[in-house]
Amino acid sequence: SKYVCVFDKSAFKFSHQQRLFRTSIFLSDIFNIKHFKLSDIGEGITEVTVKEWYIKEGDSVSQFDSICEVQSDKASVTITSRYDGIIRKLHYNLDEIAYVGKPLVDIEIDASKGVAPEEDVVETPPMSHEEHTHQEIKGHKTLATPAVRRLAMENNIKLSEVVGTGKDNRILKEDILNYLAKQTGAILPPSPKGEIIPPLPKSETVPAAPKDKARKIPLPVSRPLVFSGKDKTEPITGFHKAMVKTMSAALKIPHFGYCDEIDLTQLVQLREELKPLAQIRGVKLSFMPFFIKAASLGLLQYPILNASLDESCQNVTYKASHNIGVAMDTEQGLIVPNVKNVQVCSVFEIASELNRLQALGSAGQLGTNDLTGGTFTLSNIGTIGGTYTKPVILPPEVAIGALGKIQVLPRFNGKGEVFKAQIMNVSWSADHRIIDGATMARFSNLWKSYLENPASMLLDLK
Repeated sequence: SKYVCVFDKSAFKFSHQQRLFRTSIFLSDIFNIKHFKLSDIGEGITEVTVKEWYIKEGDSVSQFDSICEVQSDKASVTITSRYDGIIRKLHYNLDEIAYVGKPLVDIEIDASKGVAPEEDVVETPPMSHEEHTHQEIKGHKTLATPAVRRLAMENNIKLSEVVGTGKDNRILKEDILNYLAKQTGAILPPSPKGEIIPPLPKSETVPAAPKDKARKIPLPVSRPLVFSGKDKTEPITGFHKAMVKTMSAALKIPHFGYCDEIDLTQLVQLREELKPLAQIRGVKLSFMPFFIKAASLGLLQYPILNASLDESCQNVTYKASHNIGVAMDTEQGLIVPNVKNVQVCSVFEIASELNRLQALGSAGQLGTNDLTGGTFTLSNIGTIGGTYTKPVILPPEVAIGALGKIQVLPRFNGKGEVFKAQIMNVSWSADHRIIDGATMARFSNLWKSYLENPASMLLDLK
């Protein structure tokens, strides 16, 4: 009460307000709240689904730290931070739709350490539609995709030490692999270039992995049936949305079907001999690399099957690269990544790339570059079951093959004797506007001959 008597009330109010005003100016000079916006990830994508948050409100982040995983109808993309600061707000919950150009998170930034430009800059490469971001390392700007940064981080490589060979000195995946090869001599997919390991003598055997005696067979999880009595409506998102668009476009294509059976007895034996060598190199060898390589050899003879037709049906483009897609069944839905440039890849290189694509597909981390640019597709329905199917062409491609399961069936040899044969059925679909039945049959017969006599592929390998 004595202070009230000494100081005038109006003077006290003015002094108090002035003090608060100065404090607010000081804080605003030091701390800034930045709206980190979702940048354009290309391919005409305007919205994505937030699949996973790697941070929460109150967490500290640095530049290039992973913020979240988002999924469009084409690919999954990891969003990384462009700022050093503290997360103050997440604008979306899991499985909510985030829109390009709208704030994704709010980050409180220490302005005294320097602030990145307000604009959310995205670099679009000439050959890829993956999201690109700027990196500031040791005072100079380094361009790289999230996938390249992840590869560098996994191998403890500083991007500032790698020379980029892409546009504007952009660091490509090949630059990381070449740098790692020079430093350690390691072999990394998808371009293993190490020494060829000679086959083991027949007297030597590869030691088998110890088997767990108590190995348990996984049982299906029984889920209680719940009947709510109400209909449930969910939006179509992610890869399911891409399937709707692709299959709607595929209905415009007049499909032509052709089926046959393949005797894989010799290929089964060859694969069993090569599996141990592939395991030594750290690669799982399935039948699919042989199917893919045989298809590529066939496409060299029948390039019309590796072509595309424009929307006006006036021009046919023959694709130089054999980017052969492989349909995969994942928790996110049907996806079709492709192995690039199969025409210049060995069977081992194809197997290595398939291992990489399958691992990323299972984790839902396939990039746009892995899912686009396909020119021909093989779908292995036999891994689930069934012998014949009717595959649907993936536009702008003009042909697709579906492989059934391999079965042991009785067949007759040239002497009329019955023997056990490893039989697989194949079903082809082709665009009947530019491909006739005779061409499809001839291609299938050539592909079949390579697989039934796998040694014959050596004559055409380059």
